[in-house]
Amino acid sequence: MNKSRKTALQTYELSELRTLTLGGFPQKITIDGKTKTAPILISLHGGPGSPLPFSEGCRGMFPEITDKLTLVCWDQLGCGINDYPIDDSFRIKNFTDMTADLIREIKRSFPENKLYLFGVSWGSILAAYAASSPEAYLLDGVFISGQVICDMTFNGEVEEALKSSKMPEGKKKKLDSLMSAHTADNAKLVMSYIRKYTEGYVCKAEKSAPVGRILMGMLTSPDYTFKNLKAALINGYMKNSSLIKELLEIDLREVLENVKVPYLIMQGDRDIVTSVKAVERFVSETENGNLSFIKIENSGHVFGEVAMNRIISEIIRYACP
Repeated sequence: MNKSRKTALQTYELSELRTLTLGGFPQKITIDGKTKTAPILISLHGGPGSPLPFSEGCRGMFPEITDKLTLVCWDQLGCGINDYPIDDSFRIKNFTDMTADLIREIKRSFPENKLYLFGVSWGSILAAYAASSPEAYLLDGVFISGQVICDMTFNGEVEEALKSSKMPEGKKKKLDSLMSAHTADNAKLVMSYIRKYTEGYVCKAEKSAPVGRILMGMLTSPDYTFKNLKAALINGYMKNSSLIKELLEIDLREVLENVKVPYLIMQGDRDIVTSVKAVERFVSETENGNLSFIKIENSGHVFGEVAMNRIISEIIRYACP
């Protein structure tokens, strides 16, 4: 464990693992901040089921955030420290309900603190519903990386990118049939092609995020066991198909039109997973003045080190003027 992390764990006014009931399930969260009066940032990770980089195993690891803000990390039900089998009875609404419960619980504990959400990819869905819900009055703002809107995976932009890529011709010939059948299995295959043959996920020009350092930090966490670390990567979502099916059909345009708090979307300029072009166009055409947009250069759907630093700096600039 490095010196800065030890210092944070020993000297912060807020540094704890707490159990709450969210959506009817007991779940653990971490609360991590230098001062009790700082604005609070609830992290809503991607996936579903991918609690990186801001997992509960990372308490004390991000002083660049927690020296200014209090970071609340929640390994969503089904992964990490809250591993649980997510069968096909689960729907997106189950997770939006858990998110609403988390917002209420944090606001109850810290009624005087400003409260923000940071949603990444799948987490942007949970954030959008929260920001347009009755709980929106509890929030001071929302930050997003990788906003989901509609027509995920099966769209002309993805098809064009793959057909113009160096993907083998045999796979290109099968692409039309893949793109016409909107199944979970086809979506997983197309996503694997995006990851392998385009920069839609990761920009080659960008230095990757320090995954090794983050995983080592999780391994030496005061909160995580090795079992928790394994469940951050291989977890209760592995056999689920209901959430993927909903993701393929979701249309958040009306939800985003009704967002009631400042809502900043930061999208990588190479992102075709959650299309940067579609997001930029939507924000420019909407009449909802709460929505704003920043394009992050040299970044795909998964932010690298430079993009992550830019996103963190934008969050701090808005939340701590």
